Amino acid sequence: MASDPTASSFYQTVNAYFDRAAALTDYPAGLLEQIKVCNAVYAVQFPLRRQDGSIEVIAGWRVQHSHHRLPVKGGIRYAPEVNEDEVKALAALMTYKCAIVDVPFGGAKGGVRIDTKKYTTQELEQITRRYTAELIKKNFIGPGVDVPAPDYGTGPREMAWIYDTYSAFNPGAIDAMACVTGKPVTQGGIRGRVEATGRGVYYGLREACAQREDLAPLGLTPGLEGKRVVVQGLGNVGYHSAKFCQEAGCVIVALSERDGAVYNPAGLDVDAVVRHQRETGSIRDFPGAKTIVPTNLALELPCDILIPAALENQITAENAPRIQARIVAEAANGPTTAAAERILRERGARGGPPAVPRLAVPARAVPPPDPGPLRALLEGPPAVVNVGLGLFAESLARQGAQVIDLDWRPPAGGRQRWLDLLERLEA
Repeated sequence: MASDPTASSFYQTVNAYFDRAAALTDYPAGLLEQIKVCNAVYAVQFPLRRQDGSIEVIAGWRVQHSHHRLPVKGGIRYAPEVNEDEVKALAALMTYKCAIVDVPFGGAKGGVRIDTKKYTTQELEQITRRYTAELIKKNFIGPGVDVPAPDYGTGPREMAWIYDTYSAFNPGAIDAMACVTGKPVTQGGIRGRVEATGRGVYYGLREACAQREDLAPLGLTPGLEGKRVVVQGLGNVGYHSAKFCQEAGCVIVALSERDGAVYNPAGLDVDAVVRHQRETGSIRDFPGAKTIVPTNLALELPCDILIPAALENQITAENAPRIQARIVAEAANGPTTAAAERILRERGARGGPPAVPRLAVPARAVPPPDPGPLRALLEGPPAVVNVGLGLFAESLARQGAQVIDLDWRPPAGGRQRWLDLLERLEA
């Protein structure tokens, strides 16, 4: 059954996009239904003894959307709004992102419903280790099976706890390190992984802004230099997206967080705003900038490029008519609802802001594998095609890899393009 494109459910919105694309294919309805549904959903509740002696029940999920390729891949997020519908939607998006760029992973996602600011470091470690233990029990984590990664509310620290817990449950497993990506460099992670997400957003914008024929109807000139940018979200993705765009000559006119936004049409120093946030606990009241509350109003500020890099369903049918950006570059997972996208596209047809679909900006949430297992599988230095993997390719080059650097564009030939590249490597 086709999904309601105006539904507020995140998972229904993702399925509405799928149904729209599937209608253009000749595949059997049953096959399309199998592609769309989640293969396995694991919900778990476990107790946490707080440091004050009280007991709290923690809810978590892990969803494996598609096993058509293994391992399944997807991050784990910690947020107070996490629910099963959201995790299923994010897992489905992982499947589609990997498939579009022909990365050999199925889609997965995990989530724990907590507000990380309300827990001590020790309590967060207890939650992470118990959640990992529950995944191990049901074979929802493991090299070649299901490989998590960081997401909203998690980072290298949590990935190190997951790796350590998995290793304790699997003593002697020589591939235990491959049970999770996004680990600290000292624990088997790779250099450049932290900023890779924001770098991918920047690469996507750079390519979109290089198309003169697309920019002319918008009244924009090619290139990023001088473009006014608003970034929603100042976490890992938002910060690095803003940082790389600023280094490319963009003017960051506004940055927003959960408790408010700061705006200066003359431009903001991204690092200075982050320092202010660390010192005061908020980006609000940054010197020389106007504070905007509520924070979602920052989406409606005048700018050339809007980068939603926070959570899903931020641009809706309610605020889409007031979006003033000429380009919307989606850095978050599903920040634009299906109804809002229609409004943006209709405005684009009249010279208003077109939407840049998130899947057209690089599949930036799909990290490269850790280089250790790759080198173990190859005799001699591996050859790697650098198609925007940035410091990952640089890291392998420093280990002795031969790197063929390409100025990559989304290939029209898809698989044939990759086959051509492989022939060059083997020549």
